[in-house]
Order: sequence, then C-alpha cells, then structure tokens
Amino acid sequence: MKHTINVIGMGPGDENLMTKEALEALDNSELIVGYGVYLNLLGDRFKDKEFYQTPMRQEEKRCRYCFEKAIEGKRVSLICSGDAGIYGMASLMYELGREYPSCELKIIPGITALCSGAAILGAPVNHDFCVISLSDLLTPWEKIEKRLKLAAEADLVIVLYNPSSHRRADYLKRACDIMLEVIEQKRPCGYVKNIGREGTEIKVCTLGELREKNVNMFTTVFIGNSTTGIIDGKLVTQRGYPIEVEDRA
Repeated sequence: MKHTINVIGMGPGDENLMTKEALEALDNSELIVGYGVYLNLLGDRFKDKEFYQTPMRQEEKRCRYCFEKAIEGKRVSLICSGDAGIYGMASLMYELGREYPSCELKIIPGITALCSGAAILGAPVNHDFCVISLSDLLTPWEKIEKRLKLAAEADLVIVLYNPSSHRRADYLKRACDIMLEVIEQKRPCGYVKNIGREGTEIKVCTLGELREKNVNMFTTVFIGNSTTGIIDGKLVTQRGYPIEVEDRA
C-alpha cells in the first residue's frame, strides 16, 4: 500500500492566491506540516487540523515527520510558501523519500513570489530572466557572486530571493555592487515586501537607489534588463514585439 504525501505550494498564504487543488488537498488533510510562519498564514479555515512545525534549519526533521506520520496512516500535507519546487521542500522530500519506499509524493504547485511580485510591479519578467537567492546558508557566497556577475553580463532580468536578514543585513548592497560593475546605475528595478500579506510595500527605483534600500527576507527584488522601462509607474520589460505607431491626431 502506498501512502501519499502532498507537498503543497501555498503561494503567499492568502486563500485568493492559492490554487483550488491546494485548498482541496489541505481540506482533506488530517495533519499539516510546515514552518511556523507559514502555518500561521493559513487562517481559520484549517484551525481544526493537526499542525506540526519546526523552526528554520530543521527542515529535515520536518520532512521526516511527514513520512513517519504518513506510514502510520495519517493524511499528511507539507506546506511551503510560494511553490514547493522553487526554493521549497520538494527536492528534500524526494531525496529522503528513497528511505521510505511505501510513500509517494504528490507535488501541488503554487504561485511563487517571482510571479506574484511581478504582477504587482507590472511586467518585469516578460523576457528571459533568472532567479538567484542571496542566502548563503546552503550556497557559498563565492558561487552566488559568480552567478550575479554572469547574469548581469548576459543581460537577463534578475530576480533576487532572500535578499537580506538580520545576519545578512548588507547582502543586497553587496549584490548591487557586483551588478553595478556591469549594469548602469539608472537601470530600472523594483521590489515588493510581504507580497499578498498585510503590510505589502511596493517600490520602483533605479539600481543605484536599490543599493541603499533596507529590505527583509520577505522581499522579492527585480533588476531589469537593458529593455526594461517604467510605464505609468509600472516596471515593464519589452518582449520585442514590433509596434506600429498610430496617428491619433
């Protein structure tokens, strides 16, 4: 008998930004596992469910708990903010799952901050882009630095996850300094704090201005490419469509 575990991308947490599939899977779950901040975002709809949480840096413990409880016969869902396969728990669950052959995983996609943040700012990722996390908890800073420089040289739109924290207060400034070696200071950029949550903050600025901004780990940063501009206050990257200029006089 196979025991199915849902690995759910819950988006930013608001029900309006969760898929029907994700909501139905959570409704049918007996046990919901996740990081405490994300469990708190679920709200009253799931208050009667059993919750289990672990703090940051205890992701393996969290995942193993899912397997152990699924084997006991519980209907288990593991939640991740955004999408479970984008800086989420999906890969770790697959890695650990080799030790639990009686379990199978169902990955349920969610709206990642890349998509929800871009929608608020305008259309900043309308052409080729890359996503880079500035967290060096699992990736050496030297590798992050190399990726930033190469992405800037490739003229990609660059989306930054985890741009700052209490321990990494100057990481966004350091990242901007690396990109400013290649990109001009006036390059249009933007960021969104607390996407889809209380206290959402939206800002469009230049790369030079971005260097001086104070952001937190719940901020997603967008650095435009050479075709990115600001239209009616929105950050827009051109796709390259030929546009015929109409005379409306």
